[in-house]
Amino acid sequence: MMNEPVSAIMTRNLITVSPEDNLNRVKEVFSTHRIHHLPVVEKGKLVGLITTYDLFKLGKSHEEYNDIKVTAIMTDKLATLEPGSKVGTACEVFLENLFHALPIVDEAGMLVGIVTTFDVMKYTHIKEYPDREILSSMGH
Repeated sequence: MMNEPVSAIMTRNLITVSPEDNLNRVKEVFSTHRIHHLPVVEKGKLVGLITTYDLFKLGKSHEEYNDIKVTAIMTDKLATLEPGSKVGTACEVFLENLFHALPIVDEAGMLVGIVTTFDVMKYTHIKEYPDREILSSMGH
């Protein structure tokens, strides 16, 4: 079960921001789309990741978000996987590093998807309980 490629479970249609966007844009995306990890891209290439926790630990008021660029707080040293990497590899990275999201990039560093711990839980649940289709329509 863990030998399938992450491309089978990754989210492909991603919402992204640029390094020059401000944190108001980020806050809007997080609240509107109910996501917790937001890839930062330039010309399709992954350059960083920003999370809801990044906003929390910043300790700034929402009024200050307009003056703070994504590049100021994004994580730019990222663990990534390629589409052919195994689901089990993603699990190992999550467990060893306490990450909750892994961007999926091609050999040129272009962002092609993201896998979260929720994706892995949904995947394993569906494999174990294939008749319970209710989870297959849930997002993250």
